Amino acid sequence: MQITDNLNLNFNNNIYSVFSTHIREQNKQKMCKKVAVIGCGYVGKAIASFWYEQGYIVTGTTTREKKVSELENITHNPVVMMGDNFEAIEKVTEDQETLLVSIAPISDRKVDAEVYAQTYISTAKNLVTVLNKNSTVKQLIYLSSSSVYGDKKGEWVDETSSLDTNSDYGKVLIEAEDIILGLNQKDIKVCLLRLGGIYGPGRELDKRIGRMAGKTLPGNGENFASWIHLEDVVKGIEFVHEKECHGIYNLVNDVKLNSKELCDLICNRQELEQVYWDANQHPFSSLNGRVDNSKIKKEGYQFIYGNTIV
Repeated sequence: MQITDNLNLNFNNNIYSVFSTHIREQNKQKMCKKVAVIGCGYVGKAIASFWYEQGYIVTGTTTREKKVSELENITHNPVVMMGDNFEAIEKVTEDQETLLVSIAPISDRKVDAEVYAQTYISTAKNLVTVLNKNSTVKQLIYLSSSSVYGDKKGEWVDETSSLDTNSDYGKVLIEAEDIILGLNQKDIKVCLLRLGGIYGPGRELDKRIGRMAGKTLPGNGENFASWIHLEDVVKGIEFVHEKECHGIYNLVNDVKLNSKELCDLICNRQELEQVYWDANQHPFSSLNGRVDNSKIKKEGYQFIYGNTIV
Protein backbone atom coordinates (compact mmCIF):
# COMPACT_ATOMS: atom_id res chain seq x y z
CA MET A 1 0.00 0.00 0.00
CA GLN A 2 2.82 2.31 0.89
CA ILE A 3 4.51 1.50 -2.42
CA THR A 4 1.29 2.21 -4.33
CA ASP A 5 0.84 5.53 -2.55
CA ASN A 6 4.40 6.51 -3.37
CA LEU A 7 3.87 5.51 -6.99
CA ASN A 8 0.68 7.59 -7.14
CA LEU A 9 2.46 10.50 -5.54
CA ASN A 10 5.34 10.29 -7.98
CA PHE A 11 2.94 9.90 -10.91
CA ASN A 12 0.90 12.92 -9.85
CA ASN A 13 4.03 14.97 -9.28
CA ASN A 14 5.27 14.03 -12.74
CA ILE A 15 1.95 15.01 -14.33
CA TYR A 16 1.98 18.30 -12.41
CA SER A 17 5.55 18.91 -13.54
CA VAL A 18 4.74 18.19 -17.19
CA PHE A 19 1.58 20.33 -17.04
CA SER A 20 3.44 23.21 -15.40
CA THR A 21 6.19 23.00 -17.99
CA HIS A 22 3.57 23.05 -20.77
CA ILE A 23 1.89 26.15 -19.27
CA ARG A 24 5.23 27.87 -18.87
CA GLU A 25 6.13 27.11 -22.48
CA GLN A 26 2.76 28.45 -23.68
CA ASN A 27 3.21 31.65 -21.68
CA LYS A 28 6.77 31.97 -22.90
CA GLN A 29 5.59 31.66 -26.51
CA LYS A 30 2.95 34.32 -25.91
CA MET A 31 5.41 36.65 -24.26
CA CYS A 32 7.68 36.30 -27.26
CA LYS A 33 4.98 36.56 -29.91
CA LYS A 34 4.99 39.83 -31.83
CA VAL A 35 1.74 41.20 -33.22
CA ALA A 36 0.99 44.47 -35.00
CA VAL A 37 -2.37 46.22 -35.20
CA ILE A 38 -2.41 48.51 -38.23
CA GLY A 39 -5.12 51.04 -37.49
CA CYS A 40 -5.94 51.53 -33.80
CA GLY A 41 -9.39 53.02 -34.02
CA TYR A 42 -12.45 51.72 -32.16
CA VAL A 43 -11.78 48.08 -33.05
CA GLY A 44 -8.00 48.26 -33.32
CA LYS A 45 -7.58 49.66 -29.82
CA ALA A 46 -9.84 46.96 -28.39
CA ILE A 47 -7.88 44.06 -29.91
CA ALA A 48 -4.53 45.73 -29.15
CA SER A 49 -5.56 46.05 -25.51
CA PHE A 50 -6.72 42.42 -25.43
CA TRP A 51 -3.49 41.12 -26.96
CA TYR A 52 -1.44 43.33 -24.64
CA GLU A 53 -3.19 41.76 -21.64
CA GLN A 54 -2.57 38.30 -23.13
CA GLY A 55 1.16 38.94 -22.97
CA TYR A 56 1.91 39.51 -26.64
CA ILE A 57 4.43 42.12 -27.74
CA VAL A 58 2.09 44.61 -29.41
CA THR A 59 2.81 47.29 -31.98
CA GLY A 60 -0.10 49.63 -32.69
CA THR A 61 -0.38 52.27 -35.37
CA THR A 62 -2.34 55.49 -35.63
CA THR A 63 -2.40 58.22 -38.26
CA ARG A 64 -2.64 61.00 -35.69
CA GLU A 65 0.11 62.13 -33.33
CA LYS A 66 -2.45 63.18 -30.73
CA LYS A 67 -3.69 59.58 -30.48
CA VAL A 68 -0.32 58.18 -29.37
CA SER A 69 -1.08 58.77 -25.70
CA GLU A 70 -4.12 56.46 -26.03
CA LEU A 71 -1.85 53.63 -27.20
CA GLU A 72 0.91 53.96 -24.64
CA ASN A 73 -0.85 51.79 -22.05
CA ILE A 74 -2.15 49.13 -24.44
CA THR A 75 0.84 48.62 -26.77
CA HIS A 76 4.58 48.27 -26.37
CA ASN A 77 5.32 50.25 -29.50
CA PRO A 78 2.91 52.99 -30.66
CA VAL A 79 3.67 54.18 -34.19
CA VAL A 80 2.36 57.16 -36.18
CA MET A 81 2.11 56.24 -39.87
CA MET A 82 -0.01 56.38 -43.01
CA GLY A 83 -0.81 53.28 -45.03
CA ASP A 84 0.24 54.93 -48.28
CA ASN A 85 3.79 55.25 -46.91
CA PHE A 86 5.64 52.18 -48.18
CA GLU A 87 8.67 52.61 -45.89
CA ALA A 88 6.41 52.92 -42.85
CA ILE A 89 4.53 49.71 -43.73
CA GLU A 90 7.84 47.95 -44.31
CA LYS A 91 9.17 49.03 -40.92
CA VAL A 92 6.04 48.24 -38.89
CA THR A 93 5.80 44.69 -40.31
CA GLU A 94 9.46 43.92 -39.60
CA ASP A 95 9.90 40.91 -37.25
CA GLN A 96 6.13 40.62 -36.68
CA GLU A 97 4.36 37.24 -36.64
CA THR A 98 0.72 38.34 -36.87
CA LEU A 99 -0.76 41.43 -38.51
CA LEU A 100 -4.25 42.76 -37.98
CA VAL A 101 -5.37 45.42 -40.46
CA SER A 102 -8.22 47.56 -39.18
CA ILE A 103 -8.18 50.76 -41.21
CA ALA A 104 -10.64 53.54 -42.04
CA PRO A 105 -10.41 57.02 -43.61
CA ILE A 106 -9.30 59.88 -41.36
CA SER A 107 -12.56 61.73 -40.90
CA ASP A 108 -15.42 62.14 -38.46
CA ARG A 109 -17.79 62.51 -41.41
CA LYS A 110 -18.59 60.58 -44.56
CA VAL A 111 -15.79 60.88 -47.10
CA ASP A 112 -15.79 60.48 -50.86
CA ALA A 113 -14.67 57.38 -52.72
CA GLU A 114 -11.33 58.94 -53.66
CA VAL A 115 -10.36 59.26 -49.99
CA TYR A 116 -11.60 55.69 -49.49
CA ALA A 117 -9.30 54.52 -52.27
CA GLN A 118 -6.31 56.38 -50.87
CA THR A 119 -6.89 54.69 -47.51
CA TYR A 120 -7.77 51.11 -48.45
CA ILE A 121 -6.14 50.45 -51.80
CA SER A 122 -2.83 52.18 -51.09
CA THR A 123 -2.48 50.36 -47.77
CA ALA A 124 -3.39 47.00 -49.30
CA LYS A 125 -0.93 47.38 -52.18
CA ASN A 126 1.95 48.41 -49.91
CA LEU A 127 1.18 45.65 -47.46
CA VAL A 128 1.12 42.90 -50.11
CA THR A 129 4.32 44.17 -51.73
CA VAL A 130 6.07 44.13 -48.36
CA LEU A 131 4.70 40.76 -47.27
CA ASN A 132 5.72 39.06 -50.49
CA LYS A 133 9.31 39.66 -49.32
CA ASN A 134 8.71 39.13 -45.58
CA SER A 135 9.96 36.01 -43.80
CA THR A 136 8.55 36.46 -40.27
CA VAL A 137 4.82 37.16 -40.72
CA LYS A 138 2.77 33.96 -40.56
CA GLN A 139 -0.73 35.40 -40.37
CA LEU A 140 -2.61 38.37 -41.82
CA ILE A 141 -6.10 39.21 -40.54
CA TYR A 142 -7.84 41.87 -42.61
CA LEU A 143 -11.08 43.55 -41.54
CA SER A 144 -13.55 44.37 -44.28
CA SER A 145 -17.29 45.09 -44.29
CA SER A 146 -20.44 43.11 -45.02
CA SER A 147 -21.57 46.17 -47.01
CA VAL A 148 -19.61 44.73 -49.96
CA TYR A 149 -22.65 42.53 -50.70
CA GLY A 150 -24.71 45.61 -51.63
CA ASP A 151 -28.42 45.58 -52.36
CA LYS A 152 -29.62 41.98 -52.54
CA LYS A 153 -33.30 42.92 -52.05
CA GLY A 154 -33.29 41.37 -48.58
CA GLU A 155 -32.15 37.93 -49.80
CA TRP A 156 -29.62 35.77 -47.93
CA VAL A 157 -25.94 36.21 -48.77
CA ASP A 158 -22.84 34.26 -47.77
CA GLU A 159 -19.11 34.41 -48.44
CA THR A 160 -19.61 33.11 -52.01
CA SER A 161 -22.27 35.66 -53.02
CA SER A 162 -21.64 38.28 -55.69
CA LEU A 163 -20.39 41.65 -54.49
CA ASP A 164 -21.52 45.24 -55.03
CA THR A 165 -19.78 46.69 -58.07
CA ASN A 166 -22.32 49.48 -58.55
CA SER A 167 -21.28 51.65 -55.61
CA ASP A 168 -18.01 53.59 -55.78
CA TYR A 169 -17.40 52.75 -52.13
CA GLY A 170 -18.14 49.08 -52.74
CA LYS A 171 -15.69 48.99 -55.65
CA VAL A 172 -12.92 50.35 -53.40
CA LEU A 173 -13.55 47.83 -50.64
CA ILE A 174 -13.74 44.95 -53.12
CA GLU A 175 -10.52 45.98 -54.87
CA ALA A 176 -8.74 46.18 -51.51
CA GLU A 177 -10.05 42.72 -50.61
CA ASP A 178 -8.85 41.31 -53.94
CA ILE A 179 -5.37 42.76 -53.39
CA ILE A 180 -5.14 41.23 -49.90
CA LEU A 181 -6.47 37.85 -51.03
CA GLY A 182 -3.95 37.93 -53.89
CA LEU A 183 -1.02 37.78 -51.48
CA ASN A 184 1.38 35.31 -53.06
CA GLN A 185 3.00 33.98 -49.91
CA LYS A 186 2.17 30.35 -49.15
CA ASP A 187 3.62 30.62 -45.63
CA ILE A 188 1.18 33.37 -44.60
CA LYS A 189 -2.38 32.51 -43.56
CA VAL A 190 -4.71 35.22 -44.86
CA CYS A 191 -8.06 35.61 -43.11
CA LEU A 192 -10.54 38.25 -44.26
CA LEU A 193 -13.40 39.10 -41.88
CA ARG A 194 -16.45 40.91 -43.24
CA LEU A 195 -17.91 42.72 -40.25
CA GLY A 196 -21.41 43.96 -39.66
CA GLY A 197 -22.08 47.42 -38.27
CA ILE A 198 -20.16 47.61 -35.00
CA TYR A 199 -21.83 48.57 -31.75
CA GLY A 200 -20.69 48.37 -28.14
CA PRO A 201 -19.39 50.60 -25.34
CA GLY A 202 -19.75 54.21 -26.47
CA ARG A 203 -21.64 53.09 -29.56
CA GLU A 204 -24.72 51.46 -28.02
CA LEU A 205 -27.58 51.07 -30.49
CA ASP A 206 -30.06 52.12 -27.82
CA LYS A 207 -28.36 55.53 -27.73
CA ARG A 208 -27.58 55.81 -31.44
CA ILE A 209 -31.07 54.92 -32.64
CA GLY A 210 -32.69 56.61 -29.66
CA ARG A 211 -31.31 59.90 -30.94
CA MET A 212 -33.25 59.32 -34.18
CA ALA A 213 -36.62 59.06 -32.39
CA GLY A 214 -39.19 61.33 -34.01
CA LYS A 215 -36.91 62.10 -36.95
CA THR A 216 -37.30 61.14 -40.61
CA LEU A 217 -34.59 58.95 -42.14
CA PRO A 218 -33.96 58.31 -45.86
CA GLY A 219 -35.37 55.14 -47.42
CA ASN A 220 -38.39 52.98 -46.65
CA GLY A 221 -36.79 51.19 -43.70
CA GLU A 222 -37.03 47.82 -45.41
CA ASN A 223 -33.31 47.30 -45.99
CA PHE A 224 -31.57 44.61 -43.93
CA ALA A 225 -28.32 45.62 -42.29
CA SER A 226 -26.01 43.41 -40.23
CA TRP A 227 -24.59 44.04 -36.78
CA ILE A 228 -21.80 42.81 -34.50
CA HIS A 229 -20.89 43.72 -30.92
CA LEU A 230 -17.36 44.95 -30.25
CA GLU A 231 -16.75 42.08 -27.82
CA ASP A 232 -17.63 39.59 -30.57
CA VAL A 233 -15.28 41.40 -32.95
CA VAL A 234 -12.42 41.00 -30.48
CA LYS A 235 -13.34 37.42 -29.63
CA GLY A 236 -13.83 36.59 -33.32
CA ILE A 237 -10.42 38.01 -34.24
CA GLU A 238 -8.74 36.03 -31.48
CA PHE A 239 -10.66 32.93 -32.59
CA VAL A 240 -9.38 33.07 -36.18
CA HIS A 241 -5.95 34.06 -34.85
CA GLU A 242 -5.65 31.05 -32.54
CA LYS A 243 -7.16 28.67 -35.09
CA GLU A 244 -5.10 30.13 -37.95
CA CYS A 245 -8.19 30.36 -40.14
CA HIS A 246 -7.64 31.03 -43.83
CA GLY A 247 -10.14 32.58 -46.25
CA ILE A 248 -13.23 34.80 -45.97
CA TYR A 249 -15.65 34.78 -43.03
CA ASN A 250 -18.71 36.87 -42.26
CA LEU A 251 -18.55 38.11 -38.67
CA VAL A 252 -22.12 39.29 -38.00
CA ASN A 253 -24.64 38.34 -35.34
CA ASP A 254 -27.89 36.37 -35.75
CA VAL A 255 -30.25 39.36 -35.65
CA LYS A 256 -32.05 39.69 -38.97
CA LEU A 257 -34.28 42.75 -38.68
CA ASN A 258 -34.76 45.40 -41.30
CA SER A 259 -34.03 48.99 -40.35
CA LYS A 260 -37.62 49.84 -39.52
CA GLU A 261 -38.05 46.76 -37.33
CA LEU A 262 -34.82 47.51 -35.50
CA CYS A 263 -35.72 51.17 -34.92
CA ASP A 264 -39.23 50.23 -33.77
CA LEU A 265 -37.81 47.65 -31.35
CA ILE A 266 -35.35 50.07 -29.78
CA CYS A 267 -37.73 53.05 -29.65
CA ASN A 268 -40.57 50.97 -28.19
CA ARG A 269 -38.49 49.50 -25.39
CA GLN A 270 -37.32 53.00 -24.43
CA GLU A 271 -40.84 54.39 -24.82
CA LEU A 272 -39.69 56.87 -27.45
CA GLU A 273 -41.45 58.26 -30.49
CA GLN A 274 -40.99 56.09 -33.57
CA VAL A 275 -38.59 56.81 -36.42
CA TYR A 276 -40.20 57.93 -39.69
CA TRP A 277 -39.07 57.15 -43.23
CA ASP A 278 -38.88 58.97 -46.56
CA ALA A 279 -38.96 56.48 -49.42
CA ASN A 280 -38.07 59.21 -51.91
CA GLN A 281 -34.53 59.37 -50.53
CA HIS A 282 -31.76 56.77 -50.79
CA PRO A 283 -31.04 54.94 -47.51
CA PHE A 284 -27.75 55.54 -45.70
CA SER A 285 -26.66 51.90 -46.00
CA SER A 286 -25.86 50.29 -49.34
CA LEU A 287 -26.42 46.82 -47.82
CA ASN A 288 -29.80 45.17 -48.12
CA GLY A 289 -29.25 41.48 -47.45
CA ARG A 290 -29.46 38.91 -44.68
CA VAL A 291 -25.83 38.02 -44.04
CA ASP A 292 -25.21 34.38 -43.21
CA ASN A 293 -22.71 33.67 -40.41
CA SER A 294 -22.83 29.86 -40.51
CA LYS A 295 -19.30 29.46 -41.92
CA ILE A 296 -17.54 30.84 -38.85
CA LYS A 297 -19.98 28.97 -36.61
CA LYS A 298 -19.02 25.72 -38.32
CA GLU A 299 -15.41 26.50 -37.47
CA GLY A 300 -16.53 26.49 -33.84
CA TYR A 301 -17.08 30.16 -33.05
CA GLN A 302 -19.77 30.90 -30.44
CA PHE A 303 -21.16 34.42 -30.30
CA ILE A 304 -21.35 36.37 -27.05
CA TYR A 305 -24.15 38.62 -28.33
CA GLY A 306 -25.69 36.38 -30.98
CA ASN A 307 -29.26 37.63 -30.57
CA THR A 308 -28.77 40.65 -28.32
CA ILE A 309 -29.06 44.27 -29.39
CA VAL A 310 -27.98 46.84 -26.78
